[in-house]
Amino acid sequence: MKWFNTMSHHRWLEQETDRIFDFGKHAAVPTGFGWLGNNGQVRADMGTHLWITARMLHVYSVAAGMGRPGAYSLVDHGIRALNGALADKQHGGWYACVNDEGVVDASKQGYQHFFVLLGAASAVTTGHPDARALLDQAIGVIEKYFWSEDEQMCLESWDEAFSETEAYRGGNANMHAVEAFLIVYDVTHERKWLDRALRIASVIIHDVARRGEYRVNEHFDTQWNPIRDYNKDNPAHRFRAYGGTPGHWIEWGRLMLHLHAALEARFETPPAWLLEDAKGLFHATIRDAWAPDGADGFVYSVDWEGQPIVRERVRWPIVEAMGTAYALHCLTGEAQYESWYQTWWEYCVKYLMDYENGSWWQELDTDNKVTTKVWDGKQDIYHLLHCLVIPRLPLAPGLAPAVAAGLLDINAK
Repeated sequence: MKWFNTMSHHRWLEQETDRIFDFGKHAAVPTGFGWLGNNGQVRADMGTHLWITARMLHVYSVAAGMGRPGAYSLVDHGIRALNGALADKQHGGWYACVNDEGVVDASKQGYQHFFVLLGAASAVTTGHPDARALLDQAIGVIEKYFWSEDEQMCLESWDEAFSETEAYRGGNANMHAVEAFLIVYDVTHERKWLDRALRIASVIIHDVARRGEYRVNEHFDTQWNPIRDYNKDNPAHRFRAYGGTPGHWIEWGRLMLHLHAALEARFETPPAWLLEDAKGLFHATIRDAWAPDGADGFVYSVDWEGQPIVRERVRWPIVEAMGTAYALHCLTGEAQYESWYQTWWEYCVKYLMDYENGSWWQELDTDNKVTTKVWDGKQDIYHLLHCLVIPRLPLAPGLAPAVAAGLLDINAK
């Protein structure tokens, strides 16, 4: 049974994409984009997070490229927020969280700044007159504070004044740096962004994860030595979980395949390990995290032997798995990846998609019932583009640039 590159499946994806876009637009608040609760209403108590606002700028840049009326005004709203309430006019960069009263968290987080970079680069594809200036500003902050020339990797975080950086190096932040760097390359055509993405992937995946059966280590000291017991007392951390987070393993696989495609588009021969390691990450995720306790779904985290730690089924890993299945099918043509893609869609329709309240549930328990151990609310529609839009695009250029270039559905027949 064939789904990939068929008009019938693409029409279904299009309908679901529009449902998600319609849900997300309700997140707009005066300070940016707020945290949406399970009923689709903004949770004022959560404040306005930089990462959510930047992601939503990215999302609605894609929507604008798809010709969705109303999306451009949300792009404008996101840019205004990043130039307004979330911007630190004194020290530079962007605050981690604000609310209507002022700054809630003044720290400067790499993870969040890389989403600003992604959102700004995506916004450039819409033609917004202020987007390129925002991108240039974001590039300046990344170059000055988050890209380490000495380490050829990205730093994790700083205090408000950019005077002290954290003695920790994070795989999660560096993964999203790779994501952003790929889109910045598409917009600027500066080769250094591909070189940096390749360097990061080579360290975290090819040098470290490959030697550990593709169980990706995300916590490192300042010398890039893995810290295997990091957050052992807080295993369900949203951004720095103890052990391995298999959703990131499979997400890494897709990003590496986009990098592979970007190099091929330059008529260069990509390193063979990009595809080899992407396959390894994909199958390691299934091996350790898919239904290890008998019930369908990806567990949130596992230990270094591959045994489940946090068994809740969080939404974003399966979304990323579908995007990576498509990417691997693009490069290999192997039927197994389309089969997994279809299996995971069946699961999502059965358990995750919420047609009553909107969007998808963020987290399920081991019986696939809604729970909130790790996440509470539906604040994120960014990951959903990776199973709704990416399977209708070539792997290069990246998401917003490809949509803006009119490449959506180009392979459908």
